[in-house]
Amino acid sequence: QVQLVESGGGLVQAGGSLRLSCAASGRTFSTWAKAWFRQAPGKEREFVSGISWSGTNTNYEDSVKGRFTVSRDNAKNTVYLQMNSLKPEDTAVYYCATARFYYGSTAEEYAYWGQGTQVTVSS
Repeated sequence: QVQLVESGGGLVQAGGSLRLSCAASGRTFSTWAKAWFRQAPGKEREFVSGISWSGTNTNYEDSVKGRFTVSRDNAKNTVYLQMNSLKPEDTAVYYCATARFYYGSTAEEYAYWGQGTQVTVSS
């Protein structure tokens, strides 16, 4: 059974930082590609960032480029999303997802999802 558990969300003021973590169970799935999505109230889920299984390749949604950084530590079965210069429009539930090789923006390509962690940015 694959399990992804996100943590690190919370309430932060605009301009602040948070680091999200996504812990994956199972040695095999821990090395799959990973991605972060988010969903704000009343909006569709949107892609934030993706990272290849090795961590060599990453991609980002335009609005977070230069502010967010995705990374992974396969020895710890964990993927991170460092979020700096947070804005109120970053407020959302953030989800971790995994796919065998894919780390792009199409949500349907991901096989497993975590339960999400709430990020709230106050102005």
